Amino acid sequence: MCLYTPDDYDAKGQLKLPLAFWGVLLLQARTWLLFIMAGASRDQGTALLALFYPDTRAFWTGIALGVPAAVGLLLTGYRQRLPRLWQAWRWVLCLSLAVMLCVQFASLWLGEDTLSPWMILFTGFDLLALGWFAFSARLRDCFASEQHLE
Repeated sequence: MCLYTPDDYDAKGQLKLPLAFWGVLLLQARTWLLFIMAGASRDQGTALLALFYPDTRAFWTGIALGVPAAVGLLLTGYRQRLPRLWQAWRWVLCLSLAVMLCVQFASLWLGEDTLSPWMILFTGFDLLALGWFAFSARLRDCFASEQHLE
């Protein structure tokens, strides 16, 4: 029984990654995106970073937690060359999302951050992303080896 149509596969015969996958990776790498935007806007870069990350420790934590997503973006092009690493990377991304959520809750618990609409929004998106990574059959199949899909 075939679960997917031929349109669901790319030219290399791999199951296409869902559009939401790219969104989740960008969500996880949001500090990296802000850093790139700050670098591109040379004059206002420092002010932009200070606006979103007044505490430099939070900025460096965001950079560190965004590394798995940045590597995941790079690994998408190496799905056939590094299949074992690609298969394991789904769980690395899940773990980094869980750690990101723990850091957000801990900073609220310790009073380092104030509860803001942005924090609620990003925490909600992170929770949804973690659930989708853990339970989406389509995403699981994108990370599975080709022999498991037949």
